[in-house]
Amino acid sequence: MLESNGGAASRPEVTSRVSTGIEGLDDVLMGGFPLHHFYLIEGDPGAGKTTLALQFLLQGRANGEGGLYVTLSETKRELAEVAASHGWSLEGIGLYELEEFHDPAQANQQYTVFHPSEVELNETTNQILQQVEANQPTRVVFDSLSEMRLLARDSLRYRRQILSLKHFFVGRRCTVLLLDDRTDDDDDSKLQSIAHGVIRLERQPVEYGSSRRRLQVVKMRGAEYRDGYHDFTIRTGGLTVYPRLVAAEHQKSDPQEGVSSGLAELDSLLGGGTNRGASTLFMGPAGAGKSTLVTQYAVAAAERGEHVHFYIYEESRVTFIHRAIGLGLDLQKHLDAGLITVQQVDPAELSPGEFTHRVRLAVEQEHSRMIVIDSLNGYLNAMPSERFLLVQMHELLTYLGQQGVITLLTVAQHGVLGGMLQVPIEISYLADAVVMLRFFEADGEVRQAISVVKKRQSNHERTIRELRFTSHGIRIGSPLRQFQGILTGVPFYRGERAPLLETE
Repeated sequence: MLESNGGAASRPEVTSRVSTGIEGLDDVLMGGFPLHHFYLIEGDPGAGKTTLALQFLLQGRANGEGGLYVTLSETKRELAEVAASHGWSLEGIGLYELEEFHDPAQANQQYTVFHPSEVELNETTNQILQQVEANQPTRVVFDSLSEMRLLARDSLRYRRQILSLKHFFVGRRCTVLLLDDRTDDDDDSKLQSIAHGVIRLERQPVEYGSSRRRLQVVKMRGAEYRDGYHDFTIRTGGLTVYPRLVAAEHQKSDPQEGVSSGLAELDSLLGGGTNRGASTLFMGPAGAGKSTLVTQYAVAAAERGEHVHFYIYEESRVTFIHRAIGLGLDLQKHLDAGLITVQQVDPAELSPGEFTHRVRLAVEQEHSRMIVIDSLNGYLNAMPSERFLLVQMHELLTYLGQQGVITLLTVAQHGVLGGMLQVPIEISYLADAVVMLRFFEADGEVRQAISVVKKRQSNHERTIRELRFTSHGIRIGSPLRQFQGILTGVPFYRGERAPLLETE
């Protein structure tokens, strides 16, 4: 959803933009900052304001533009250390460190009518303006406004000083970033009303794992932008912003043709196989065979020459590969050929926005035709709230469906046997097809069963078949019709032994 501040559709769009130096943020801002305006970048200490500002100036240097960084709280050495930690050099960018007032005796002699802080504030502002006049930059950063707020001592004088800065830059063809650490929340609204645009950076600690970072465009006068929260990370190389996925912006129609799993019996259960652009959910207790079945689909797709991306949460990449090979699935051949990519995901380190971004790259740049998420339980652990998981998963599945990508999801039910409704989160209504895996008892043995309980695109088999995993591959038996306890989630087979599969 694209929104502009105030929601006025008739407002003329600003076409001239200046890149922020951060690709994802440019996407959020629909091309970057509108030229020659005053912007407020606010956030708590450690949120990433300085890093964003440096990337903004470095992009200007790459474009041949002059840049000036006015630091009121940090030293030039500290800024150089921040840049070096990302592998950057600040050569060619003007750095101005505010001179401090060190002589109290001189202050007592000069400040007889005005309060010392008032004179210091005026001299501070004059020093800044002199540097701008001397350097003639097109990109300017002030870091941070908390020092000016302390010198001003009251909100009225502080606001007047900011307004004077704004008026000074009018007509000078400068794009200006003001960094504010939000040490005084009472002044936030006053400062926001002066700025042409406001971006807020947030750092949210979690109970376990890395802190989550997100940003929001609070306002952007006369310009469209992507509303809402957008995840971002700070790693070596700077900020990386992951714009919130809006499926409606990625409309694409592909034929909904049927695709085989490589197992005739499984295709029969699904009424001819799964469809392109469809999502299929495999549900069942731990050990029922969910991961193995989706691996079978992946191998079949690779045999057709299609690219597949696996995102695994519960097990390591090495264990996943060895298990597939042990069950007769020739996964290594396709891994070596680059047709199957397996990425192990750490939910404590990866934000949902970054995960969605990775999936988009797999589809748009690596042309993946099948996405496998194993499992949603791990994905849920990466989220602070279930309701956000459902919204983000809905957008992701809609996007993948519009791209004609087959999506396979697994979810583990609680307990060893698993009840019919014992799932950590109700996600089945989002999937186009639901495959149910169960354990059942027959002749003193625990066996596995498979059935399809939902498919939107076509009719499907409503029988229960036996499922068995051997070193030669996956076997699915004939329909078994003499069951009891199906609705309890623990089927019990009371028929003859003849239809059951033989033990290897």
